[in-house]
Amino acid sequence: MIPAGFAGVEAQLWLWLFAMIRPGAAFLAAPIFGATFVPVQLRLILALAIGIPALGVTDVTLPDGGLATIDGFMLVAGEVMAGLAIGFAVQIGFSAALIAGELIGNAMGLGFAAMVDPATGQQNPALSQFLSILGTFLFLSIGGHLALAATIVESYRALPPGDAWISAESIRGLVHFGGILFAAGLSIALPVGFSIVLVQLVMGMLSRTAPALNLFAVGFPAALLAGMVLLAIAAPIMGDGIIAAIQAGLEESRRIAIGG
Repeated sequence: MIPAGFAGVEAQLWLWLFAMIRPGAAFLAAPIFGATFVPVQLRLILALAIGIPALGVTDVTLPDGGLATIDGFMLVAGEVMAGLAIGFAVQIGFSAALIAGELIGNAMGLGFAAMVDPATGQQNPALSQFLSILGTFLFLSIGGHLALAATIVESYRALPPGDAWISAESIRGLVHFGGILFAAGLSIALPVGFSIVLVQLVMGMLSRTAPALNLFAVGFPAALLAGMVLLAIAAPIMGDGIIAAIQAGLEESRRIAIGG
């Protein structure tokens, strides 16, 4: 016989488990939180710390048979879908820095230089990794992690559990926002990338006027040196572009959270 003081423990545990689903799905898709170097235990604690207060703004009733039923499965599926959409929108804005780094690296001739990304465990171009680290610092400096947590809590008002299915309009807006990602990455890389293209054009003109000049022996060091100098000069402008892309991702996630 279960003591009277422990009669509601199982129901409370199921409620805690349910509270972790939406924040956990958002953290899995979001930048930084979803990185491989973040311990799963820490991610679960953060999801529980955000999910329990968030459930306080809505009335949650679990199915009579628990989550291991058809109704429970549909309830969990809606929570997972809402969380992934919120986190993925932020990830799209964050990925603009990766695209910019790849564009600049190819223009400088450093497309072959790759290093392991600690966030994903995959190999990325060196400049993409550099801008990704810069984007991480900027994301934390503008309070992006706090804005993401606030968006998750706010989503429980417009998308309460049981009615958390993302509308077709929100999904369409998320797809269109993914297209903006490439434009954002190009705008971040434009100051440096366009200048390097001009350097390569000048080297091409020199090779035509002086055929004895070895284009590969002179052009590659010139493009590399110009790229390093231009990166140092354009760093503030590129930082502003990365911040704008991250803020656009946070705004898109908030639009999804409020059912827009």
